[in-house]
Amino acid sequence: MVNVEVFSSDKCKNCVELKKYFKENNIEYKEHNISRDQEARKNLIKLGYMSVPFSLINGEHVLGFDIIRIKQLLNTK
Repeated sequence: MVNVEVFSSDKCKNCVELKKYFKENNIEYKEHNISRDQEARKNLIKLGYMSVPFSLINGEHVLGFDIIRIKQLLNTK
């Protein structure tokens, strides 16, 4: 089973596209919205990032909506 976490914000177009991609491909994910949750923002910074979207896929970091990297980590085509 794939473990996917997404750090996003309310005003991020790429965040919307990333979550749409996951939903369309039936990929479950846990969302951390940094616009609404200060703890999520702190956790993102602790991971060494300050921009979204940022994903953790089975512990691997993906910055942005990097579809090629995401597909590699999910083993999809």
